Amino acid sequence: MCLEIIGLVLFGQKSIQIFGGRIKRRRSSGSPKLLCSKSFCRKVDGALAGVSLLFLACGFAVFGQSRDAAGASHSNDPPHFSDITEKVGVDFIQKASPTSRKYLLETMGSGVALFDYDNDGRLDIFFANGARIDDPMPPDAQPRKDGPQYWNRLYHQKADGTFEDVTERAGLGGVGYSTGVAAGDFDNDGYEDLFVAGYGRSTLYHNNGNGTFTDVADRAGVSGSGWATSAAWFDYDNDGRLDLVVARYMEWKFDDIYCGERREGYRSYCHPDIFKPVSVLLYHNDGGGKFSDVSHRAGVDKPMKALGVAVADYDKDGWADFIVANDSIPEALFHNKGNGTFEEVALASGVALDGGGATFAGMGVDFADYNNDGWPDVVISDLANQRYSLYTNGGDGTFDYATNSTGVGAITLLHSGWGVRFLDYDNDGWKDLFIAQAHVMDNIEMREPHLHYREPPLLLHNNHGKQFVDVSAEAGAVFQQRWAGRGLASGDIDNNGKVDVVITSNDGPAWILRNETETQNHWLTLKLVGVKSNRDAIGAQVEIATDAGNQYATVTTASSYQSSSDPRLHFGLGNSPKVTSIRVRWPSGIVQSLGETKGDQFLTITETASAGKYTVYVYQAELRLRDVFGDIDRRSGRTREEARLTGADWWHRGKYQNSDRMKCFPEKPQPGGEWE
Repeated sequence: MCLEIIGLVLFGQKSIQIFGGRIKRRRSSGSPKLLCSKSFCRKVDGALAGVSLLFLACGFAVFGQSRDAAGASHSNDPPHFSDITEKVGVDFIQKASPTSRKYLLETMGSGVALFDYDNDGRLDIFFANGARIDDPMPPDAQPRKDGPQYWNRLYHQKADGTFEDVTERAGLGGVGYSTGVAAGDFDNDGYEDLFVAGYGRSTLYHNNGNGTFTDVADRAGVSGSGWATSAAWFDYDNDGRLDLVVARYMEWKFDDIYCGERREGYRSYCHPDIFKPVSVLLYHNDGGGKFSDVSHRAGVDKPMKALGVAVADYDKDGWADFIVANDSIPEALFHNKGNGTFEEVALASGVALDGGGATFAGMGVDFADYNNDGWPDVVISDLANQRYSLYTNGGDGTFDYATNSTGVGAITLLHSGWGVRFLDYDNDGWKDLFIAQAHVMDNIEMREPHLHYREPPLLLHNNHGKQFVDVSAEAGAVFQQRWAGRGLASGDIDNNGKVDVVITSNDGPAWILRNETETQNHWLTLKLVGVKSNRDAIGAQVEIATDAGNQYATVTTASSYQSSSDPRLHFGLGNSPKVTSIRVRWPSGIVQSLGETKGDQFLTITETASAGKYTVYVYQAELRLRDVFGDIDRRSGRTREEARLTGADWWHRGKYQNSDRMKCFPEKPQPGGEWE
C-alpha cells in the first residue's frame, strides 16, 4: 500500500497533519495524539519550507493500525507436543557437576542452538555442556572437559529426520564450562558460525563450510573473561556486519561460601545479592575476522547481573536495541542512539521493575510483538512468588506492565521460568508463550513445600492479544513430567509448518518436542538473505498482511535463556490461505515489498540492490526524504526508464483497477499507470 501525503491527508475520520516537522494524528474529536513517541516523532528531513509536500511511501501500513484477527482461525485446536528425543537419536545429557559446596555455576545449566550449519535446509542441534568441577574447587581454578561426557555436542539432522552425533568430526567438543550459545554468520560467507559463552573463557567457532569448525576466539578478540551467559548477534551500526553482545552474570569464583541453614541438607546456593555485578561486553565487528571491545565507548558498561539478552528495534527508529534480563537488580534496556552509542532507559521506559516497583530474578527474555500492533513487547521469566513479567509496548517509548491484566500473573505465581519464547504453536496468527521451568534451588521443597525444584514446561495460549490461557494440561504427556528445565530454542525442525521446541535440563537430558497440534490453519515461513545488510538479515523487520489482520516479526536468533533459535520467521495465517502483502525493512534501510503470496510454504526473500541516490527511506518513527523524484530527470538528465534501470526510486499514480494497492519500488508501473 502506498501512503500519499499532500500537506493534509484524510483517512476516513482520521487526519494527519504536519506541524513543525512532527506528524500528528487527529481524530474526529478529542485532542491530537502523537503518532509515535514524543522523542522519536516522524520527521521529514530537508528543506521543505515554502514548498508543497508530495510523496509516496511504499509498503507503509496505515500508521501501524492492524485489524483484529478474532474469529479468523481455528483457535480452539487443542495443542499437542510429543517427546521424540529418543526416536530421532539424540542422547545428550548435560553435566553440571554438582558438589556439596553448592557452587552457583553448577545450578545454572547450559543452552541449545537450532541452526542449519551445512545449508541442507534442515535444522541441526548444538548443545552446550558443563565440565568437571572438583569438590572442593580452588577459587581461581577452571572446570575441565576432561572426558567425552563433558563435551558440547553437535547433532546433524539427516534426510530421514533422525540425527547423528558429528561433534568430533566438526571439532566442537569445546573447552571449559560452556553456558550459552549464539548462532550467526559473522563473516557473511553463507555459513552459520557459533559463539559459545562460558565461565572464564568464551569460544567463537568459524564454520569452515565443509562440516568442520575452527576456534578463532583469540584471533578475533572475543574470548572475553568472567562468567558469560547469554549472547546475541546483531548489527547495531547497520554496516552489514554482525556485532556481538555478551551477557555476563557477576564477579564470581569458586570461593567456599556457606549459605542457608546449618542443618543437614539445608545448605543452599548463594543469592546473587552477595556478589558484585559486572558489565555486558559489546564487540564491534571490524571485518576481516576481527572484533573490537567497544563496551565503554558505546556506553553499555553498566553494572549488570545478566542472564538473558534479546534484540529488537522497540521504537522503530531503524536502529537495533537490546534488553537484558538481570537477576535481582533492575532489568536493563539499551536504546541505540544511532551514533555508535547506547542509552540505558529501562526505568524511564517501564521495564526495569515489576508492577509493584520491585526487582525480580530475571532469567529468560523474549522481545516480540504478541498483540499484533506492530511494536515489540517483552516477556521476562523469573522465580516463584514473583510472576513472569510481561510488558506491552505502548508505541511511545514506554511499556505497560501487563502481567496481571493478561492473566500471566495468576498462572505463573508459583512457577519458576528460564528459557522463554513467543511462538504460534497452532498457527492462528497470535504468538503464544512456551516456557522451560524449574527452581534454582534443588532443595526448595524443604523450605517451601508448595514450590518445586523440577517443574513441567508451561504453554500459554494467546487469546487475540488480550489474555493468555494455560493449556499445558491438554498439550500432551510431556507437560506432566517434571524437569530441571533451563535452555529453550524453537524452530520448525521437521519443516512441516509447525514450530517445535528443544529444552535442556540442568544435570540431565535434553528434550526434543515435536509440535503435533492438529489444525486446519495455514502458515508461511520466511527465510531472509541480506545483500547490503548482514547475510543472516538479523534485525530485518517484516510485516505481513492477511484478510484477518497484520503481523510483525524481527529476524533474530537470540532471546530465551542461553539459547539460539531458528532465524526463519514463522507466521500462522489462521483461515487465510495467502498473505496479501509482505513488507521487509532491511537493516540497510532498504524497504522491499511483495504482493499476494500463497501460504503453506517456505519462501526465501533476498534483499534487493541499493536503490541509490534517490531512495526514499521509510521508517515508522522517521521519514527521511532524500530527494523528490519528480525532479529526477531535470537533475540527472536521464529518462525515467533509465532512472528505473539504474535503481532510482520511481513514483507513479496508478490509474488501474486495484487503485488502493498502488505498487511501488522495485516493480514497474502497472499497466495504465503513469509517471508523476
